[in-house]
Amino acid sequence: MKLDIVKNRFIFLALSAILLLPGIAAMIYSTITYPTHTPLKVGIDYTGGTTLQYGVKEEISNNKLADVRSALEKGGIDNPYLQIIHVNSQENDLKSILSIRTKFITEGSSEQDNITNIVNSEFSDPQLVQVASVGPTLGMELFKNSMIALSLALLGIIAYLTFRFQFDYALAAILGLVHDALFVCGVFSILGLLYDVQIDALFVTALLTVIGFSVHDTIVVFDRVRENLKYYSKKMTFGEIMNASINQTLTRSINTSVTTLITLLALYFLGGVTTRDFVLAMILGIAIGTYSSIFFCSTLVDIWEDKKMS
Repeated sequence: MKLDIVKNRFIFLALSAILLLPGIAAMIYSTITYPTHTPLKVGIDYTGGTTLQYGVKEEISNNKLADVRSALEKGGIDNPYLQIIHVNSQENDLKSILSIRTKFITEGSSEQDNITNIVNSEFSDPQLVQVASVGPTLGMELFKNSMIALSLALLGIIAYLTFRFQFDYALAAILGLVHDALFVCGVFSILGLLYDVQIDALFVTALLTVIGFSVHDTIVVFDRVRENLKYYSKKMTFGEIMNASINQTLTRSINTSVTTLITLLALYFLGGVTTRDFVLAMILGIAIGTYSSIFFCSTLVDIWEDKKMS
């Protein structure tokens, strides 16, 4: 069975809008409401601060989390951000990890001791498993470097696509990259609002990887279109050539994406909690990248070619 992408192109464009609009709305809302005025909730990698993680031998309910937050505030800890991380491993009988993010504090200081004492009063024999601190200056520098890396990667991809293909193909591929990045950022913006999910330097790494994967898939489709145009441009319409090219590369695209997703899903469910958000960004990005290469970028090129012919 062959897919008729061209015939249903406006349906796929509408589906893209449905996928993107909630995330865009969440990013706008986040920009307005967050103290940092960022579209996503940023972690201490970028804002500066200290995160302490305590392993506990019980499941932490939302009510218990509220009690801990209240106890921390009464103990003089300003605006603590709390998160529950569920543990797959039963090592040391730990069932949950309580993550507490607060302003920058020195390791081993009285402020850290104060937090530890409060956690000890709320849980039975908690274990301090990790302390991570980033200064405000270093956090801002890391944020700037991340944005520079992202911008340079996009400029390099744009330059290559413009050189490799004609302008309308390159523009469609670039819009596909924006489409994929907006979707991933939008989902994480929603997760930040609903579940306090924060982004860090690993998120930018995942975003760069997703962009590279997406453009690679798009180039494969466009290369096949260009090859088919050489031989069938006088026998078939551009829409028919586009459909044939997509169907010829469809199996390859799906096989590549599915095998990658299987590995990522194994990492997500069986891997460590510290890389879970990174893996989730990769899963979302590869799934939407496969979709955009087949159903979004190709339909944009077909629409532009139709306008040229009319």
